[in-house]
Amino acid sequence: QVQLVESGGGLVQAGGSLRLSCAASGRTFDIYTMAWFRQAPGKEREFVAAIRWSGGNTYYTDSAKGRFTISRDNGKNTVYLQMNSLKPEDTAVYYCAGDKDRRMYGRADARKYDYWGQGTQVTVSS
Repeated sequence: QVQLVESGGGLVQAGGSLRLSCAASGRTFDIYTMAWFRQAPGKEREFVAAIRWSGGNTYYTDSAKGRFTISRDNGKNTVYLQMNSLKPEDTAVYYCAGDKDRRMYGRADARKYDYWGQGTQVTVSS
């Protein structure tokens, strides 16, 4: 069993920044990839970014490239999402997720992930 807890969400104006954190506990050795997803009201959960625990390879959705940065602190079992130049379209509940599958195919599909946090709200005003 793995537990994921997100924090750092809030209300910001367009152009502002936030840093989200996701702390992992339990059987963290089962996780090969950590990711951030987001879900707006009435919409399906969508992929934002992912990172490998070993090697630190990162992956981003096109809308996040150049604005968002995913990183991790292996010693703290924590993953971060630094979000800059925020837009109203970024408003959503942000979730961190863990994948126990060593394979990377389908990383943008929420159904691939095995562990989920409770989510943290990010609201960007115009």
